[in-house]
Amino acid sequence: MQEQSRCNPVAAPRTIGIDEISLRKGHTYRIVVSDLERGKPIWFGGEDRSEASLDMFYTSLGPKKSKKIGLAVMDMWKAFEKSTRKNVPKAAILYDKFHVMRHPGDALDKIRKMEYGRLSGKDRSYIKGQKYTLLSNRENLTLDGRKALKKLLGANKRLNTAYVLRESFGQRWSYKMEGWMVGVKP
Repeated sequence: MQEQSRCNPVAAPRTIGIDEISLRKGHTYRIVVSDLERGKPIWFGGEDRSEASLDMFYTSLGPKKSKKIGLAVMDMWKAFEKSTRKNVPKAAILYDKFHVMRHPGDALDKIRKMEYGRLSGKDRSYIKGQKYTLLSNRENLTLDGRKALKKLLGANKRLNTAYVLRESFGQRWSYKMEGWMVGVKP
């Protein structure tokens, strides 16, 4: 049974955001597409979070309006990327920060686990129970959390290096000019 889709009659969007929502437990998803410049959802539908379901959005929008899309922001779900590349091949794809930053966070946690296994005694005690402290954004930590983080990073060079790399990678979302990302200010 084909799911009915709803599309608000809109001017051709230039920048879209693509995401899925879960309707209920059991992996029942629908896709939401938003016009990011106008700040409102423009389509809700599909049967799941597949390429074919996102194709339904582009079909409902039509080829003329679809060609106006210059940027599609999405998570790293391959089906969304494949549908977008097929339907609007000239659009740039930008992965959202949350999903991209999960990878350096996972790498940092892997190093934390390796260091915990490698060390013993007092050196190991610095790491025990510090997963949340290490993986949280510094600004979200309490004063005690910041002190614990400073102590942890001071006690373990490998964790400190991994932490600094993750933080510097995350800074890229705050740059206002493209040249700053590569270390050259225009």
